[in-house]
Amino acid sequence: MKWHQTSFPGVRYREHPERKHGIKPDRYFAIRCQADGKRREEGLGWGSEGWTAQKAAVVLADLKKAHVTGEGPKTLQAKRDLEKTREEAEARQKAIQETEAVTFGSIFEGVYLESARQNKKPNSVQTEKGLFKKWVGPVIGDVPLKDISPFHLERIKKNIAAAGLSARSAHYALCVVRQVFNFARDRDMTACVSPTNKVKAPKTDNRRLRFLTREEAAKLLEHLAKRSPELHAISLVSLHCGLRAGEVFSLMWSDVDLDRETLTLRDTKNGRTRIAYMTGQVRELLAARPRGGPGDAVFPGRGGVRRSYVSNAFERAVKDLGFNEGITDSRQKVVFHSLRHTFASWLVEQGTDLYSVKELMGHRTLSMTERYSHLSPDSLRRAVKGLETGSAARTEESKVVGLGDGHKRRQTS
Repeated sequence: MKWHQTSFPGVRYREHPERKHGIKPDRYFAIRCQADGKRREEGLGWGSEGWTAQKAAVVLADLKKAHVTGEGPKTLQAKRDLEKTREEAEARQKAIQETEAVTFGSIFEGVYLESARQNKKPNSVQTEKGLFKKWVGPVIGDVPLKDISPFHLERIKKNIAAAGLSARSAHYALCVVRQVFNFARDRDMTACVSPTNKVKAPKTDNRRLRFLTREEAAKLLEHLAKRSPELHAISLVSLHCGLRAGEVFSLMWSDVDLDRETLTLRDTKNGRTRIAYMTGQVRELLAARPRGGPGDAVFPGRGGVRRSYVSNAFERAVKDLGFNEGITDSRQKVVFHSLRHTFASWLVEQGTDLYSVKELMGHRTLSMTERYSHLSPDSLRRAVKGLETGSAARTEESKVVGLGDGHKRRQTS
């Protein structure tokens, strides 16, 4: 197709051999200009698309002006790229506005819950669903993300407190709200910042204070042995090695080294692998169990599947022994996790330093282990007594030095 000049310098066109636009052949317009010392030609479009020689001349004039002033795109391609970027930004903003009009509940019960099922433990998913159904949903389930304010969250806190639940429950409910907002922001579903940042988190202390005496532990293990030998074995390993229930359930035979008397704990709660050490009783127990393959669970559930919870036989045993009778503070109640707590408490009572206890428990920070520091008052008392003894010794030494100096002075005089 042959190019034809127009009455506008730098603008030309060519005609389509068959297609008509009106009574004339359809024309394709292009512009030519100097850009960065090079002659460039860029196509604009067909007359049937709305282009005319005059419109082409206006575009060319704008590009020439940009070269002179240094402002704006200097080529048609740069102008198109800029326009595309602007359109994409407008589309994203429109999508965000549309999403922000979607309610918190629809996001939670839709994409958020779907993602949680794939990436979180089943128990965690169930807990979040329960918190949403009972406390979060009734307040903000039908509210768009952009309209949720600290006022709504304070109302959630108030409802939970009025029901007599612990501050920890309110803390978990606010965590669900924050996670949904963060989920939406990470996926460009909203530009809103979670209002939890402006709400004072309720102070919580759910650290368990109760641990078993050696006599109580012996009674419990004896009772479990009669009720459920398998639960007795699981409880003994937790008590003597400081393992969480999930860590006991995750033990594979490849993790058990009877020669070195160690257990390798993988994918623990803090994401680290650590080593637990067997007592004689634990070694004897494991040595007596039928050994499966390297990938077989040491304590498999029914049908060989991995256990996911502690049998309620443990709770019944605690009830039979009366350990929780008359106790209302959940931190003082004996539960399966009390076995791990007892392990750490016994270590500190017998004089084990907190750093060693931290490593054996697999705590991320020493502050998590410091809850047991009050169990070693004798070590603190010894430290003060040592300070007193040291001060007395230095006093006596100074007296001796003073007498010697005086004797020397008398001899000199």
